[in-house]
Amino acid sequence: MSRKLRSQHWFGGLDKDAFIHRSWMKNNGLPDDVFDGRPVIGICNTFSELTPCNAHFRGLIEHIKAGVLEAGGLPVEFPVFSCGESNLRPTAMLFRNLASMDVEEAIRGNPIDGVVLMAGCDKTTPSLVMGAASCDLPSIVISGGPMLNGRFRGRTIGSGTDVWKFSEDVRAGVMSQKDFQAAESAMSRSPGHCMTMGTASTMASIVEALGLALPGNAAVPAVDAERARLARLTGRRIVGMVAEDLRLSKILTRAAFANAIRVNGAVGGSTNAVVHLLAIAGRTGTPLSLDDWDRFGRDVPTILNLMPSGRYLMEDFYYAGGLPVVMKEIADLLDLDALTVTGNSVGANIEGVENFNDDVILPRDRPLTASGGIAVLRGNLAPSGAIIKPSAATPALMQHRGRAVVFETIDHYKARVDDPDLDIDETSLMVLKNCGPRGYPGMAEVGNMALPQKLLKKGVRDMVRISDARMSGTAFGTVVLHTAPEAAVGGPLALVRDGDFIELDVAGRRLHLDVDDAELACRKAEWTAPVPDMTRGYQGLYVERVMQADTGADLDFLVGGSGHAVPRESH
Repeated sequence: MSRKLRSQHWFGGLDKDAFIHRSWMKNNGLPDDVFDGRPVIGICNTFSELTPCNAHFRGLIEHIKAGVLEAGGLPVEFPVFSCGESNLRPTAMLFRNLASMDVEEAIRGNPIDGVVLMAGCDKTTPSLVMGAASCDLPSIVISGGPMLNGRFRGRTIGSGTDVWKFSEDVRAGVMSQKDFQAAESAMSRSPGHCMTMGTASTMASIVEALGLALPGNAAVPAVDAERARLARLTGRRIVGMVAEDLRLSKILTRAAFANAIRVNGAVGGSTNAVVHLLAIAGRTGTPLSLDDWDRFGRDVPTILNLMPSGRYLMEDFYYAGGLPVVMKEIADLLDLDALTVTGNSVGANIEGVENFNDDVILPRDRPLTASGGIAVLRGNLAPSGAIIKPSAATPALMQHRGRAVVFETIDHYKARVDDPDLDIDETSLMVLKNCGPRGYPGMAEVGNMALPQKLLKKGVRDMVRISDARMSGTAFGTVVLHTAPEAAVGGPLALVRDGDFIELDVAGRRLHLDVDDAELACRKAEWTAPVPDMTRGYQGLYVERVMQADTGADLDFLVGGSGHAVPRESH
C-alpha cells in the first residue's frame, strides 16, 4: 500500500505521542509489528444483553476479527450505544440519533482506517450507517441475521406480526390468555432479530441493496454457519476496501438510494425504512426526498411472499436464495452499474443467482401486490406528506371516506378505546395525535392502533388509522403514518376533531380533511402547543432540534458530514 494510512498519524513515528499511543495499546499483548502501517480496522459492536436481537454478537465478532487478521489487518473492537427495540423506552427511535453521534465520534476520534458495522435490531442499522457516513471512511455492514421461524402448535408464526394478531384475538375473546402466553416462547426460538420483514430485516435488505454489505447478508439466519462465514469474509473484505480507498461516499449515490427504494417495494419492506433512508441520505448530502419514495417505488411489484404482507418468513427467504434473487427478478428496474462494497457492480453481484422456491420469491407475472412500495399521500391534512404501505393494507379501505374518532395522545387512546360508549363503527377513521418526533417524543411505533374491543368482537380486523406516529415493520393494516407536520408543532393533524370527515384515496395519493379553511384557521388560533415531558439532557436537545418525518427525523445540526480529519493531538 503506497499511501500512508490514517492510523499512522497515531502509531507511526518515534516521538512522544506515537510512544503513548503504541505503548498503551501494547498492554493487550500486541507485538511491535502490528503498528507497521497495516490497516487498523474498527469493529463497531452494538452488542447488549438489553438488545436481545444483538446478544449473540460476542460470538459473531470472533469471525470478523479472524477475517481481518487473515487479510493482514489489525482488528479493534469498540462498543457504541445499542438501540434495543423491544426494551428501550419511551421508544428506540428517540435514541437513533444519539447512537449515530456515538458512532460518528468514536470513528473520527480513534486511529481507525476502516470500519465493520455490526448491526441487527431495528435502529442499530441506520444509526451505525448514519454515523459512519458522516465520517466517510471505508465501511461495511454485517447484520446479525434473523431468528429461526417461530413454531406454535404445528404452525409457523412470525415475530411481531403474530403478536398483533394474537393480542387482538385475546381481546376479541377467540384466544385464551393461557394460549397467548404459550405462544410467547414459541415465537423466539433462537438468537437473531425478527424473522418477519420487520424493520430489522428490512434494514438488512436495504444495506445490501445500497451496496453496503456482501451479497446474501440480509437473509442468512443468525444461527446458520453461513452467517459466521459471511462475517469472516466481511472482515477480509474491509481490509481490501481500505487498500482501495473505497469509502461510503463512492457507494451511497443517488442511484444506490433509488435501488434501495425499489428493493424495499419488492420485498414489502417496513415503512420505517423511509425515515432511516432519508436520514442516511442527509448525512451524505445525497439529494433524496419523500417524493422519491413514491417516484422510485410506486410501480414496483411486491414479489417476496413474506410476513406481514405474505405468509413465509426470513428462514424460508434464505433457502429460496435471498435478496440477490429478488434483485435479479427486478433487475430491469435497478441501476446495475451502482458500485458496492465488493468492488463490483450490483449487476455483477447478482449475475447467475437462482430462485430455489418461486412460492417464496414470486415471479414478476404473479406478484403478491402488483404495485407495492410506499405510497406518499398529500393534502390539507398532510401538506408535507404522510405514508401508507399498500402491500399490508386492506384493498377495500384504500379509498375511504369516514368520520374521525380522535385520540389526543397515546394515553387518551388507551383510556378511551375500549369504552363501550365510544361512538365508533367500522366505517370510522381512528386519528391519533402527538406521537410524532417531538410529540411522543421520538415518534413511537403506535400508529397501528389496536381496534376497539367492541368492534373486534364483531369480527372487524382492520380500519383506517391515521397518525403522526410510526408502526412496527412487523405490523399490518390500512395505517397512514408519519403525517407531517406533526400535531405537536401545530400541523393540521392537531386540528382534527371528533366527527370531522376525512377522505383517503391511496390511488390518488390524497389525504383530505373535509373542513373549510376558515374553520381550520379558527381552530389553529385556539391551539396551544403541548409542553414537552422532558426538557433536560439529550431528550431536551432532541425535542428542540429534531426535524420532521418527511426529512428523516434527524437532528438538524447533524445533517451533512464532517469527514474524518482530526487536526489536533491529545497530549
